[in-house]
Amino acid sequence: MDRRTIVVTRRLPGVPWDDLAKRFPAGDPPKDGTMSREEFLARARGASGILCTLADRVDAELMDAAGPSLVVVSNFAVGVNNVDVDGATRRGIRVCNTPDVLTDATADLGFALLLSAARKVSDADRFVRAGGWTGWDPWGFLGVPVAGKTLGIVGMGKIGAAVARRSRGFSMKVLYHNRRRIPPSEEAGLGASYRDLDALLAESDFVVLCVPLTPETRGLISTERLGKMKRTAVLVNIARGEIVDDEAVATALAEGRLFGAGFDVFEKEPLVHPKLLSAPSAVLLPHLGSATVEAREGMGRLATENLLAVLDGREPPNSVN
Repeated sequence: MDRRTIVVTRRLPGVPWDDLAKRFPAGDPPKDGTMSREEFLARARGASGILCTLADRVDAELMDAAGPSLVVVSNFAVGVNNVDVDGATRRGIRVCNTPDVLTDATADLGFALLLSAARKVSDADRFVRAGGWTGWDPWGFLGVPVAGKTLGIVGMGKIGAAVARRSRGFSMKVLYHNRRRIPPSEEAGLGASYRDLDALLAESDFVVLCVPLTPETRGLISTERLGKMKRTAVLVNIARGEIVDDEAVATALAEGRLFGAGFDVFEKEPLVHPKLLSAPSAVLLPHLGSATVEAREGMGRLATENLLAVLDGREPPNSVN
């Protein structure tokens, strides 16, 4: 057995725990849920590798606790906003993530949220389950059409492009905003036209957020920006919760300044703003973007390969620093 130790913060799909435990000393991860902060700090001491999730904060305190032995943090996610990447880089620690394997699953969910909010699916489902349905109503749960409308994608990376491709079946006009404009050939392939953010918000019937969380995108969708959107528009967030002011969205929905919203992530996740819970035409999901068996197992395999590659002195498949 290798004398180096590793920390796996919870049991994860696709991560071969038994095989890892045979090679590296490591305490069993919790069978349900993630490990507490106190346990994480204790287990990190002297560890060479960490395989963690977005629920695990890898900051200066954690890296200091691990000490100079730590060489890799493998995150079971695309985003790495739970990791102090700059601090890890200064310490010579590789930070890895799991892109690509969850692109289709997340794009599928984004479109599911878009359709559900547009057609008031969650509101109508709750109505039926509560026994409120007494017969067909020509005025009941009137939604907004999707086919032929304008879709605005904020963040035209892999997931954003996958959302754009799905819109073809609905004959939608596609606009996008990105830090950098994509090449004309890619725009043509996606049938997408570039807009600055305010113009995109003003023109779009549906806005899907696919940007990473950065200092520039934190709080991107504010009361002011929501005011630029159509009253009949739908906002969908499949990116990171801190990109959106959740209370501002709930207020806009309650006041009829926004038709609907679909959230897979929340500003203070896992807490959901009380106003959102009661807001009309709001579809709220518990961070399910990558929640298919195929995607989650692919993430686990990739996170494991990233971890082992660095520990074995090889270049990992996906490194962010």
